[in-house]
Parts: sequence; C-alpha cells; structure tokens
Amino acid sequence: MVRRARPVLSSLGPVTLDRTGVEPLHRQLYRALRQAVIEGRLRPGERLPPTRALADEWGLSRNTVVTAYDTLLAEGYITGKVGAGSFVASALPDAPPQGGPGRGDARRGVGLSRRGVALAAVGGDMRDPSGRPFALGTPDLNAFPFAVWAQLLARSWRVAGRGLAVDPDPLGHPPLRAAIAGYLRAVRAVRCEADQVVIVSGAQQGLSLVAQLLLDPGDSVWVENPGWPGNRAALLGAGARLVPVPLDHEGIDVEEGVRRGGDARLALVTPSHQFPLGVTMSLRRRLQLLDWAAARDAWIVEDDYDSEFRYAGPPLAALQGLDGAGRVLYVGSFSKALFPALRLGYVVVPPDLVGAVRAARRHFDGGTSIVPQAALHRFMADGHFAAHLRAMRALYADKRAGFLRTLDRCFAGLGRAEAGEAGLHALVHLPEDRPDRTLSALAKRVGLTVPALSDYYTASERRAAGEEPVGNGLMLGFAAHEAEALDRAARELADLAAAMA
Repeated sequence: MVRRARPVLSSLGPVTLDRTGVEPLHRQLYRALRQAVIEGRLRPGERLPPTRALADEWGLSRNTVVTAYDTLLAEGYITGKVGAGSFVASALPDAPPQGGPGRGDARRGVGLSRRGVALAAVGGDMRDPSGRPFALGTPDLNAFPFAVWAQLLARSWRVAGRGLAVDPDPLGHPPLRAAIAGYLRAVRAVRCEADQVVIVSGAQQGLSLVAQLLLDPGDSVWVENPGWPGNRAALLGAGARLVPVPLDHEGIDVEEGVRRGGDARLALVTPSHQFPLGVTMSLRRRLQLLDWAAARDAWIVEDDYDSEFRYAGPPLAALQGLDGAGRVLYVGSFSKALFPALRLGYVVVPPDLVGAVRAARRHFDGGTSIVPQAALHRFMADGHFAAHLRAMRALYADKRAGFLRTLDRCFAGLGRAEAGEAGLHALVHLPEDRPDRTLSALAKRVGLTVPALSDYYTASERRAAGEEPVGNGLMLGFAAHEAEALDRAARELADLAAAMA
C-alpha cells in the first residue's frame, strides 16, 4: 500500500492520502481539511490555498480538490469570495460532522455504544426555531389563541389542581384520551377506544417507545427513503437495522421493500402526506402493505404528522382504519396543529399491547406531564380545537396558493416548484448543475433556512454506486411567514440559484 504524507499548509499538519484505498481521494482530502477546521488548526478567516496550487502540490487533479472544497462549502465549513478565494468560515455549522464518532472519540463522548454511535451519525435537526424564512415545522403562531389557552391552563389547575398533583395515569389524562379517540374516529376513521390512546411527549417519544417494545437489536425495519431523520434516529436507538425503501407517486414501494428486506419486523410509513416528497399512498399500496404485515406477522407504524392540513378535499382515512389484523400503530402530534413547545402527541396501540405500554411508561418516565393535558382536554371539549383547525386550514390554503405562484415566478427557468395535497412546505426541484446542498449553505449565510432535499436520503453507498436516484431540491416552509416576507425571501433565494450557473 503506497501512502504519501506531507504538509499542505503550515497550520494543517501532515495529511495522509491513501491512493490505493477504496475511499475516493476527494473524500480523504475533504475529511482532512474538515478535521483541521474542527480542531482549530485552520482558524476562522484563514485563506485556503487555491485549488490549482493544492492540486499541483499533491499531484492531484484539480477536479479532486474542487470537489473537496465544494463539499466543505456546502456544509458551511468554508466560504467563497469571488476573486479572493476560499476561507475558513467564521462559525462552524450547527450540525455535527458526518461520519459519526468512534468509541474512543473524546470530543463526542468516550465509550459510546454502537447505538450511540449510530444515533450521533444521524443528520442534525432540520428545523429552525429562529423564525427565519422557510423554516420547516413551524405553524403560524400569530393565529393561535394563546389568551384562551392561558385561561384554560388556569382553569384546569383551579378546578382540579389537587387531583392533578398526584401520580398520573402513565398512559395519560383519561378525559384527554377519550377526546382524542373521539376525534380520530370521526375525522380520521381510526378504529380505537380511549384505553388504546397513549399520551406521549411528542411523536418522537411515541416512536421511541414503540421501537423499544417491538424491536430486538438487529431487527430489520423499512424506512421511507427519503424520510425524516428523527424517525430514523428513534429506530436506531432501539438497535434496529434500517432498510431504506424508495418511493414513487403511489408512496412506498412495497414490492421493493420485500425484495430488500421481506423479513422486516416493522415498517414506518407516512401514508397521508409523505415527508419530504408530499406524495399520498394509494389504496393499492396500503392494501399491499397490510397484506405483507399480516403474512409476516410484522408491525406497521403510521406517522400521521400533519394530516389536519389537507387542501384537496376532506382528510383521508387513516391506514389504521383499514387494518383488520391489529398490526398498525398510529402516531400523531399536536405540534403543528397547535404549537411546537406544547410537546404533546399520542399513539394508538392495538388492544393486546396496552398492558405492555402501560408497564413501559411506568418504568421509563412515569408518563407525560398532566397539567397541559388537562388544558388540552378542555380546549378540545369546548370546541376550540375544531374551530382553530378550520381557521388554520383556510389560512394555510391561501398562503400555499400564493407561495406556489411566487415560486413559479421567481424560479422560472431555475427550478420546478410543487407542493403535496397536504402539509406546510413546498419543494423546489433543481437541475443537476445547481447542487441543493451548496445552495442551502449559501442561503443559510444570508439568513434563509432552506434544507436540501438530498439530506433526507439514506443509503449513501447505493447512491454512490448509482443504483438509487437522489432528489436535488430545496424544502421551503411557508406556514409561519406573511406573503410579503415569503416573496422577498423567494426572490433572494432565486438570485442565489441564478448566480450558481
């Protein structure tokens, strides 16, 4: 094995490139430069050598160096100044470096378990609570009746304060569970009774709870590809082996899932509004998935994260309502319907699992805080919840229609905008000569939160081999912003895209 090491910069120290190894040279160079930035050997504002000079010094092709620099630029480790060169960024990216820590990596925690290593390697949170344009997962908080909510919080404590102060039912506040069950039966055609509803601290905790109960380490799980990184993290935390399954216009490709992992223990799907592509699972695929689960004695977790905001007809019936074999667990949340900091969600479990879930909640955390549950029960029982959803559905429909017109106008010739039939975000598909991660990094530096679609994909090994296509586009949230702000931000983003040509 031939290796070559010599200093590239005085502050970089020796770098070893393995020219006979499997890893491409541009990835080796990228990792070496990134590590020098993280460790402070390359300091903020320090100028990197020109790509041609570095290529000549190392006997590399200039394209190899350019690719390494482009990756660093896309991840926010360096910045580019026209006519001046490339410089170390003044602030490192928020997300952890790719690749995951080793067991002895003191910077990321000594002695991580294999699960811990896998969790740490999952991409960072794609949401942004700063309120910057296009941030995902944030509803219009200006339209929420916080005065009513405050009154209900006070009323709940005043009327039942002593009762709320004792140990709660680990499955949640019984009146709230009954209200949720009634709502789901009427609006989502979910088959459930109140004792099947488990209140959790957000949908992520619900998924983690389900994974801990149903999966053994090493069990295979189908995950939609692309999909939400937080869901993958919850499954990895239970020691699952993820089987990425591609999607098409009908949703998850069940036949491909069987081909890749027909013995999977569980499938995690978002049938009503897939994230991030926005497609709706067809009835044919739903029935295929249910047949597979029944035949394999497998489980299905239905993540119904924002089905309340559907703009083409009434809300769709849930997959769980079609299940006659008791194989579907239904997960929902109030984060988008009300406000994210509420941190209340729910899981509808088959009757046979209720006892196990009760025991797990008692031992894991004792249950979710009861005070906001009591207020939410009154919010639903008094009609505020239904009225708020009606108002927000109309508000978001107007915002969505105007936003799509804005994107069509601003990105004419630069990309193609689309939005699913539900949800609070739109997609702009980009041509290959405008890489989404590079444009996302450029947008972040001018104050826009625009996650790259390609960041939601898994199975990088297959992508590198060209066996599985990866989307190239941008994710744009519209719910939390007024039309004027969205218009200004869209024009600014389009100008950045145009300048990349």
